[in-house]
Amino acid sequence: MSIATLGPPAGRIGPNAITRVAEALAARLGTSATWDLFDRAGLLRHLRTPPTQMVDEADVRRLHGALREQLGAADAGEIARAAGRCTAHYLLAHRIPQAVQRLLRWLPAALAARVLLKAITRNAWTFTGSGEFSATVAPWFGGAGQPPVQLHIRHNPLCQGLHSSAPACDYYAATFERLFQVLVHPATRVREVACEACGDAECRFELRWRA
Repeated sequence: MSIATLGPPAGRIGPNAITRVAEALAARLGTSATWDLFDRAGLLRHLRTPPTQMVDEADVRRLHGALREQLGAADAGEIARAAGRCTAHYLLAHRIPQAVQRLLRWLPAALAARVLLKAITRNAWTFTGSGEFSATVAPWFGGAGQPPVQLHIRHNPLCQGLHSSAPACDYYAATFERLFQVLVHPATRVREVACEACGDAECRFELRWRA
């Protein structure tokens, strides 16, 4: 089964992709280093007045690119993953009704995953901007070593102009992982197995929660 959604041509992304990075940066490196990095990225306005509405995807791309340029891939990846987890926690606290969360946790993982994926796909334009998101659920739900769920982002705005020897979408991976851990199965692990920054045709994430 595959479902897909195409982001709006305007290319705007939810503010968590900026505000949660600021939080993660400050927690790890302190306020001064956070202001310095945002200054180098030309995004001080987002620290002075944290955005509460959708932002230009170019700002998000510039910030995440500045992380890698200023801190190196390893440290940038850790901060991006922390920001992704913070984003998931924000969504759980403010965007996903508690009644829905209770229902998902009560359902078998296979069914909960399908329900959650439909919701993620409906709202994918808020985190993929001009990119295209799709989700694939394996037949028999991941039998014979196949991952139960794969998520795909094509024309990923965060990868435009980025070149990396390893998958670079830590922010997305951590957000997906935490949401699935809380709502589908606590043992969920997400691994990015293809990335446009590495020259692949898409960014692809495998989700597994059983051996």
